[in-house]
Amino acid sequence: QVQLVESGGGLVQAGGSVRLSCLASGRTSSTYNMGWFRQAPGKEREFVAAITWGGATTYYTGTVKGRFTISRDNAKNTMYLQMNSLKPEDTAVYYCAASFRYYGSDTNRYPYWGQGTQVTVSS
Repeated sequence: QVQLVESGGGLVQAGGSVRLSCLASGRTSSTYNMGWFRQAPGKEREFVAAITWGGATTYYTGTVKGRFTISRDNAKNTMYLQMNSLKPEDTAVYYCAASFRYYGSDTNRYPYWGQGTQVTVSS
């Protein structure tokens, strides 16, 4: 079992930046891949970015590539999402997720989820 807690969300103007954090606890001695997802009002949860255990491999959805950066510090059991050049359409609740086996963009393949943190981008 892995417990995840997101932080760092808030209100930001378009063009601004925000860094989200996801702190993991529980079975953190095992290796696990992680991802960021988001859900806007009235829409399904969608993939944002993923990172492997060692951090060497990352994957982004096209709409955030070049603007967002996923990273992790395993010594701190923390994953990050640096979001730059934010747009109003990035407004959503952002969730982090973890899987001991899966790496990728499929929401259904991640068994562990945080409670989410709201990011609101004003125009």
